[in-house]
Amino acid sequence: MSLLNSANTYYLIDSQAIGAPMVKKLGIESLPMGYIIVGYGGAAGYVGQARVVPYDRPELAVAYASAGELLGMRYIYLEAGSGAPQPVTPQMIGAVRKYCKGTLVVGGGIRDAKAAVAAKKAGAQIIVTGTLVEEEAKVTERISEITKALKA
Repeated sequence: MSLLNSANTYYLIDSQAIGAPMVKKLGIESLPMGYIIVGYGGAAGYVGQARVVPYDRPELAVAYASAGELLGMRYIYLEAGSGAPQPVTPQMIGAVRKYCKGTLVVGGGIRDAKAAVAAKKAGAQIIVTGTLVEEEAKVTERISEITKALKA
């Protein structure tokens, strides 16, 4: 995974170069992913020194996602950050989906079925609910609600 909008090359390519020999040695399947931090960004944005893409600038997300795709990344991950106060907007998800054909992953701020369904309808193919899983006391019920809504 490469943090495409990082100002630090360590998160863009250096850490991947460090890990590549071990991945090859162990025969682990690689899943080339372009990681783009959006809006709130949270700790991942801070630690990764991201130039966070504002929620209202979907064309910037499209540009980073397109660059990642042209570099051979089969997955694009739009991340609002753990515990984000608002998820990635449907407009941004839809714009990236329109221009990029790889698998689109969306996470950050998705805490309920309504947000998950909105992301899916906009074009997300994989939805990450990390904070919900980590912090929700009734996690099984909440994930079940989200799963049922997504299947409907």
